[in-house]
Amino acid sequence: MSELIEIKGFTNATLGWKAWLDVVSLDSATPEQIAVLEESHPKAKVSDYYLFLVHQPEVLKQRSVAFNAIMYAPGGMPRAERELGATVVSRINGCVYCASVHAQRFEQLAKRTDAIVEVFNDPHTAGTSARERAIVQFSIELTNNPDGVSPASIQALKDVGLTEPEILDLMHSVAIFAWANRLMLNLGEPVFG
Repeated sequence: MSELIEIKGFTNATLGWKAWLDVVSLDSATPEQIAVLEESHPKAKVSDYYLFLVHQPEVLKQRSVAFNAIMYAPGGMPRAERELGATVVSRINGCVYCASVHAQRFEQLAKRTDAIVEVFNDPHTAGTSARERAIVQFSIELTNNPDGVSPASIQALKDVGLTEPEILDLMHSVAIFAWANRLMLNLGEPVFG
């Protein structure tokens, strides 16, 4: 990991997450639940988040398919920019856990931390280039005012070189984190250290 960043309650440190409700015990999990956990994430069997969501294995399965397609599919927007959008949404929504995970992923992919420092300080002024600033501003707009997105919002992304498939990738990234943040914020809490 890069240098530790801790700004305004947000961090790039690796955090845990603790569910407020009962999680599924692996000892009592059904074969279907075990299969879904194994398909979802390498650490799903030790993560309270996945162990809670697997109460509804079909929903978790579909969530994981959608998440992985949005965040990891080849082509379209570079993965680092998808991670930047996810970090911005998580910062705006106050999801410390998600912001830390996606800040780390951005740093791994982009090989820098400057944009993350800016997002944690003040997302409204963040971005190290015109393209990043447009991505950040659009992520904020779609998070805070989804019915306010307009043709001008899309044109601002095109003006800095985003293609239509990249714009769709950004919309998907922002939208799935509206959902992910709400689950994380309302089902449990981050665990520091």
